[in-house]
Amino acid sequence: MIDSSRSPQELASRLHALRENVGQVFLGKPEVIRLALVALLADGHLLLEDVPGVGKTLLGKALARSLSCKFTRVQFTPDLLPGDLIGVTIYRDKTGEFLFQPGPLFTEVLLADEINRATPRTQSALLEAMSERQVTVDGETRRLGPPFLVIATQNPHEFEGTYPLPESQLDRFMLRVKVGYPDRDAERAILTQHRVGEPVENLKPVVGPEDVLALQSHTRNVRVDAGIADYILDVVNATRSHAEIVLGASTRASLALYRASQALAVTAGRDYVIPDDVKSLTESVLAHRLVTRGWTQGGHADASPVVREILAKVKVPT
Repeated sequence: MIDSSRSPQELASRLHALRENVGQVFLGKPEVIRLALVALLADGHLLLEDVPGVGKTLLGKALARSLSCKFTRVQFTPDLLPGDLIGVTIYRDKTGEFLFQPGPLFTEVLLADEINRATPRTQSALLEAMSERQVTVDGETRRLGPPFLVIATQNPHEFEGTYPLPESQLDRFMLRVKVGYPDRDAERAILTQHRVGEPVENLKPVVGPEDVLALQSHTRNVRVDAGIADYILDVVNATRSHAEIVLGASTRASLALYRASQALAVTAGRDYVIPDDVKSLTESVLAHRLVTRGWTQGGHADASPVVREILAKVKVPT
């Protein structure tokens, strides 16, 4: 049950503590941390993408360890089966009954490490869970969470041994964030910090499940004026008619951009959305959902340049 008695000041304090806690071990990338918090506040899922070794898994672990929620990490591999995620039904000789043994998917924060190393069949096991926060096994529906957050990491498709995520899977991630390399000062601090071990292992939780639910409830109440909503729809509709885009943004994408904008406003200490919130999030929310005409070794070309072109053309409300 959500505690609606929390004051905005108390919620802001919880959010600040969470951001500071993650920032202790994930250095030099405050904007990446902010986007991760946007996914959490908006009750969405997060896809972290970049080359190996830039801290994708570290960020996922740092965020998960900062929450006193049930946390499970799964290393995705080509031989991982759907049952390894969801669970299996076992027959008990002593009782003569079938008993469902839940898999690692039954958690509150799931870190799906290198998700694109699993086959499409295994990836599809996450579809119902991510969209509806439930899993149906043997005709019985079992609820997940709340809260329920999937943090997935993936390497670029052109790396050997990876499978491109299907469009239906990508559409269920609210944000795709490219981590990038740290700057020189941050990397020097990382060298010093990691001399004696992994700092993330010593992180203590600063936010509980009830705090997460309260923050998510507060985020849904952030004001979005009609002009901002129309701006979101104008941007999304432009992806559906662009000459370079084969598959435009879905209605789920419109809702994701709306909710993410509300969450970004909360991280900025506001109770209303401004056009810059939408503009700064559009690429992270939409680019991974679009299918372009261009083709690369790993699949369709990155749609980010097309999204930036659309943003430059769509009129911004005043």
